[in-house]
Amino acid sequence: MPRAVWMAVAAGVALRLAFALGYWVDKPLTHDEREYLTLAGNVAAGRGFVHLSPDGSSVPGEHFGRAPLYPLFLAGVVRASGAEGASAIPPAPDAAPAAAVLRAVRAAQSVLGGAIVWLVAWLAGRAAGPRAAASAAALAAVYPPLVWTPAYVWSETLFSVLALGCAAVLTRTPGSPGGAAASGALGGLSVLTRPAMLFFLPLAFIWLGWRHGWRAAAILTVACLLVVAPWTIRNAREYGRFVLIASEGGITFWTGNHPLAVGEGDLAANPALKRANADLRARYPGRSPEELEPIYYREAWRFVGEAPGAWLRLVARKAFYTVVPVGPSYRLHSARYYAASALSYAAVLPFALLGLRALWRKGRLPAPLLLLASSSLAVCLVFFPQERFRIPVVDPTLLVAAASWRALRG
Repeated sequence: MPRAVWMAVAAGVALRLAFALGYWVDKPLTHDEREYLTLAGNVAAGRGFVHLSPDGSSVPGEHFGRAPLYPLFLAGVVRASGAEGASAIPPAPDAAPAAAVLRAVRAAQSVLGGAIVWLVAWLAGRAAGPRAAASAAALAAVYPPLVWTPAYVWSETLFSVLALGCAAVLTRTPGSPGGAAASGALGGLSVLTRPAMLFFLPLAFIWLGWRHGWRAAAILTVACLLVVAPWTIRNAREYGRFVLIASEGGITFWTGNHPLAVGEGDLAANPALKRANADLRARYPGRSPEELEPIYYREAWRFVGEAPGAWLRLVARKAFYTVVPVGPSYRLHSARYYAASALSYAAVLPFALLGLRALWRKGRLPAPLLLLASSSLAVCLVFFPQERFRIPVVDPTLLVAAASWRALRG
């Protein structure tokens, strides 16, 4: 790796630490952040993946099963920081957990942000050489969405490291048994962080089998299953039914495939759909999240079957919002946040398209990375587009492509 890459990694970590610990302080937590911290605090305290308050009472509100790896990561940070598990749990809906816990989490994720900078640089260097690696590292170090994401208690930063790592291993040693096993294990860990990674694995299986042999593809699949299977078995014992990773998939699919859906954003960005969700839950009182999951899927598929024309128009809107960052979820943030997010994305996109064209002409397209990005785009079409779904994989891919254009244009 060029020296410039390591300098960019160090600068990227410093910038993320400065934002997370110097600017993003005393901010209200989102619903997902509270969910993750509650799970992490209970795991750290030895109570398992439960939604319990510090006093042991049930946390009120709507809770769906989450993929386990990120709460485990947070629990490890809580234990390493010397704090008790209960200190990670927000004591009240309008209160924050212990400040020391948030600082430790944000510091750890800032370091992971440095790993993302390195992976982006490595992937660019593999595609277009050392100049591309240095450019990609510089871009990733200062790219605003990648800088501020580690400040949130979200799974995106950890997922990005694992998913990009999986693509990197597939790029470096695609046909070797060891490489296939390592990429499969990283794929399994990615799935246990964000189940959306399931969209990538079939693409990786087909590409690996077609280009490098079906034996390697089988090894990748087995390695992934060995990582995921223990959690699936645990779910079957816990809930008495098959739940592959988590029960949040049903409501997410329902949110993106509903007559009231607008094609972008989750329930927080659609008050009418949020009320419809409350009505649905009222029709099935006492049902657990795992019992509600198939109901959500059934309701969504009913809409698809009864109004295929309306659903296709909804998919078209999803495709638009996937590429153009103007959906309603952006308006939930401040104008300054939206400007930084949209402008940085818009500034990189045209150069990324030029870079992809240059890589294609030279026969150097990074296939595993592009398949990973394609799977993220597919997630947006099947469920719904949202900035958080785009940033971990699609934005790093754009940075790799834009840096490749700069290196190859001569």
